[in-house]
Amino acid sequence: MAGPPAAPDAKPDRVLRAIAVFKFCKVALATVVGLGALRLLEPSTAAWADRWLAALAERHDRRVVSRLIAAVLGLHPRGLQTLAFAAFLLAALFATEGVGLWLGKRWGPYLTVIATLVFVPLEVVQVARLVTPTRLGALLLNLVVVVLLVHYLMRRAALQRAGGQVTPP
Repeated sequence: MAGPPAAPDAKPDRVLRAIAVFKFCKVALATVVGLGALRLLEPSTAAWADRWLAALAERHDRRVVSRLIAAVLGLHPRGLQTLAFAAFLLAALFATEGVGLWLGKRWGPYLTVIATLVFVPLEVVQVARLVTPTRLGALLLNLVVVVLLVHYLMRRAALQRAGGQVTPP
């Protein structure tokens, strides 16, 4: 007696887990940005950052450092609060995506595809303004994540149409 049709091979398990780890790394980065923005609200930290960036400017390319100084020190307290809030919101979104993928929840890949595609136009605009390896890499990496997840979802749907049971990853 033959058993139920085979579920997708183990590759999607690893793929979903790898994407989840990527999302957890994004959680860590967004959290660091949020905490850093809140920390800059403290006058002593802002003064330290000012001294540190000025010392950095003496040793390295002044244009890059001056842009960094303008970006960091040019933010008013309200801007830093907004940056921290946005970073924590992103961290929560990335954490939700990562948990959904890691635990093999049915909604995990769908949420990740939608959330990732929402940010692609912004990334395209950034790359169009100035092509840098970081911007291009982020865009390409996010597009690869979407392609992998759409492929996974299509395979899962095809298996279900064929009457096979799909086991969670």
